[in-house]
Amino acid sequence: MPFSSSKYMKFRSGMHKRIGSLRSKTEDSMEVAVDTMMEERVDSYFRVEQGLDEIIKSLLQIEEELEQICDLSGAMRLESRLDFVEDRWDDLDSEIRERPRRRRRRISLADMLKAASGGGGDLSQSPGSVNNAVDAYAIMGVEFGSSLADVTAAFRQKAKLLHPDANQGDRSSEPELRRMLEAYQFLKEYLSLSNTEPMRPPDRPFSPAE
Repeated sequence: MPFSSSKYMKFRSGMHKRIGSLRSKTEDSMEVAVDTMMEERVDSYFRVEQGLDEIIKSLLQIEEELEQICDLSGAMRLESRLDFVEDRWDDLDSEIRERPRRRRRRISLADMLKAASGGGGDLSQSPGSVNNAVDAYAIMGVEFGSSLADVTAAFRQKAKLLHPDANQGDRSSEPELRRMLEAYQFLKEYLSLSNTEPMRPPDRPFSPAE
């Protein structure tokens, strides 16, 4: 979906503000790291320094790509990248200052779809809620036990085909897309949990909130 000129200018202005703020915070984090980590946590310092350098490089790349954005899907992808970089900075800054990591409210893909389509119910409250891994993998069209990377790749490929923007605004596939989003979000939580605990039986109901 193409951007109007006014929306593009507003989006670009907001992104530039976020980038500038994060660049300033990253530079401040580097100064604090030098002051507090060089003597007693020198090994951690060099890893943190590399991470902060990568953030600065990522911000430069995002700024360059920002000038080439011309549609909503491109804007969403770039904003998601900036979200990731902001989270990465928070991880590093938390380590530098030895503080708990901040909890950010993440905008889910379901929220973005709801906003883009102008409505829709809460996926977590839908009567056909996905509550087991077998169903979730089947909805995603991948073999049970596939990695998160494979699940993500399948999701991206299907989302491109089902999204209204790819079908001249036709929303007839939206219920299927919402169902797939629900399965994808379930599997992200399921696979994250399985990395730290024994994997649950595939047909056992599982709530991401537990």
